[in-house]
Amino acid sequence: MIRTVIVDDDFMAVSVHRQFTERVPGFEIVGTASTGASALALVAELRPDLVLLDMYLPDINGVEVLRRLRATTGLEVDVIAITSAKDVDVLRGAMHLGVAHYLVKPFTFEIFRERLESYAVARQRLEHMAEADQRSVDRVYGTLRSAGADSLPKNISAPTLALVMQVLREKAIGTSAGDVARRAEISPGVARRYLRYLTDTGTIDYTLRYGAAGRPEHLYRWVGPSAGVARRPRAAH
Repeated sequence: MIRTVIVDDDFMAVSVHRQFTERVPGFEIVGTASTGASALALVAELRPDLVLLDMYLPDINGVEVLRRLRATTGLEVDVIAITSAKDVDVLRGAMHLGVAHYLVKPFTFEIFRERLESYAVARQRLEHMAEADQRSVDRVYGTLRSAGADSLPKNISAPTLALVMQVLREKAIGTSAGDVARRAEISPGVARRYLRYLTDTGTIDYTLRYGAAGRPEHLYRWVGPSAGVARRPRAAH
């Protein structure tokens, strides 16, 4: 489980973020804080894996909290900024200090879940990485890139992508492109295009199933917070 701390001075925001986080498999809330000082003390005590950090706090702003976290010897914690702050300087400071994602309120649960899931996959890929070669590094950074509608390639639509992702989430074992096409009610060619996109971004993984004759079949599976990531060379699609 990814042990998570929520930092926000708005108790309603804390409640919403807690509910959202608890709906994402693989995450657990281990503490909350409403000020920068209490957040620093809590993180030092609990040593969580992840902090959901508001940038506007009543005592110390979020950028300064980040700076102090990064300056703490021996503390390894990831941060996702969750804030209503739209100040470019705040964004620049957060990026400079290495936030994994930056979410601007208000946002939907789907956007929140995508950010947490992409962070979880990137974290797991790092844990399983034997060597930081360029291909492996590209996959980690590709996983952290937003899959929001504004950043999708021209031939990938958000509704169809969401449908394909839902089909893959519901299958605990590998799923063929043909099975995805049937369940999503799209053509096999369209299914393969979306599966290729999800594979390239590191959202799904695949294994090869060899039959008696012909080309091997690709079996795709969702790479979620609790799933392992195999290391192997990629075969051509």
